[in-house]
Amino acid sequence: MTPSHRENWTPVCTTRDILPDTGVCALVDGRHVAVFRIGDDRFYAIDNVDPRSGASVLARGLVGSLGERVVVASPLYKHHFDLATGECLEAPEHSVRTHAVRSDNGQLLVALH
Repeated sequence: MTPSHRENWTPVCTTRDILPDTGVCALVDGRHVAVFRIGDDRFYAIDNVDPRSGASVLARGLVGSLGERVVVASPLYKHHFDLATGECLEAPEHSVRTHAVRSDNGQLLVALH
């Protein structure tokens, strides 16, 4: 990886801080980010702000699946956001950004995209 392509990884919590199939909110470089744990070892990070309402609530949404997609349902308008792509399934114009997330010795780190 060349220096110009290095990501800035920010520690947000430990893997134990997130129960399986739930999310937490973290502030990363001034951006509200929702970090989700799916099962024991899959992690996703998306913007936490619901684009329709402007409220920072996606981390509190219900996690599930629609077909092959792992999604979170916004607690406000019930729109479903694909955790891998950020796409809003009901209204693609309300899609959110995804961010890189990784585990390093039990510590979760996020890099904004």
